[in-house]
Amino acid sequence: MDKKLVDFVKDYYETNEFIPLHEPRFNGLEKELVNETISSTFVSSVGKFVTQFEEDFSKFIKIPKSVAVVNGTAALYMSLYQCDVQSDDLVITQALTFVATANAVHQLGAECVFVDVSPSTLGMCPIALESYLVENATLNEEGNCIHKKSGKSFKAVVPMHTFGFPVEIEKIEKICREWNISLVEDAAESLGSYFKGKHTGTFGRVSAFSFNGNKIITTGGGGMVVCNSVSDANHVKHLTTTAKIAHPYKFHHDESAFNYRMPNLNAALGCAQLDKLDMFVEQKRELAKQYQLLLKGSNLAFFAEPVNTRANYWLNTIICEDINHRDSMLNYLNDNNVMSRPIWDLMTDLPMYKHCESDNLKNSRWFADRIINVPSSVRSLKYEK
Repeated sequence: MDKKLVDFVKDYYETNEFIPLHEPRFNGLEKELVNETISSTFVSSVGKFVTQFEEDFSKFIKIPKSVAVVNGTAALYMSLYQCDVQSDDLVITQALTFVATANAVHQLGAECVFVDVSPSTLGMCPIALESYLVENATLNEEGNCIHKKSGKSFKAVVPMHTFGFPVEIEKIEKICREWNISLVEDAAESLGSYFKGKHTGTFGRVSAFSFNGNKIITTGGGGMVVCNSVSDANHVKHLTTTAKIAHPYKFHHDESAFNYRMPNLNAALGCAQLDKLDMFVEQKRELAKQYQLLLKGSNLAFFAEPVNTRANYWLNTIICEDINHRDSMLNYLNDNNVMSRPIWDLMTDLPMYKHCESDNLKNSRWFADRIINVPSSVRSLKYEK
């Protein structure tokens, strides 16, 4: 199967040269809008494309208002900040995630608690979340969720839609309501993914997307904070633009805030990319079908979208027999110019988060030993329908 997989990828992308895991695709529209931005001289944080990108994005995912920021980590940070996550607070998330999820929590002075993922979604398991809270949390007289042993406050739950596969978000949202904890979706990888027809990132109070160069659409670097209330979004916008009070010439700021604004140059790229998102998702879903067909009956399992979801298949995911099989596959594919990667190290295996509280992380460990990602780029814009 190793050779069949290599041959398939090279044939699909019509090259024997190095094939990356995920690379962006551009056409004339990106150049047109970026050149327009350069000609206007408004390349930084002031310009029409920032507003257009925020509005177009909100319409696409059907959310009241979005705020464009410099990157996905900033989007996560601001999402948690808006939910009043502070120093010494606790935030429940998953150990099987990209490090940015935990880093955003840490940057606020809060501490992560890691619970296991679901075998069917690769994202936070609602059973694991509820079990942890029943055993370790209580609601005080004010209705706040408190850690029994330390007395610290649980301020947020952050599930991540891993590789674009939606978590069981309705169940997680219900648990968060029952325990009075803010739900913040890490939707960095899931633009174009849906749970029961509703876009990821629209279930939580505040959520975060990423437009890094390897995401399904890119702004070079960038992120988006999306809010279910206009008041939250207005406050996030205010905070990410240094909390400056509008005035023709005075510089007055009414809060300690941040300069996390997305430059107009990046937003222009985003507007052009968003225009092609539906086509990108369709191509990626078709590629996923072909991978699934290729691997059927082999010793490699293809991870398919969970029930009640429509995934963007940002990164196609293969499950090997064990860690030795995984490493053998990684070596063979990369030696043959087909880029492949394992999933991330568990957060509890990293030195800065190994002290954090967690459950047994049984599923997380099982997946960490077996998962590889294989090339998942849109083939080429010349195949645009």
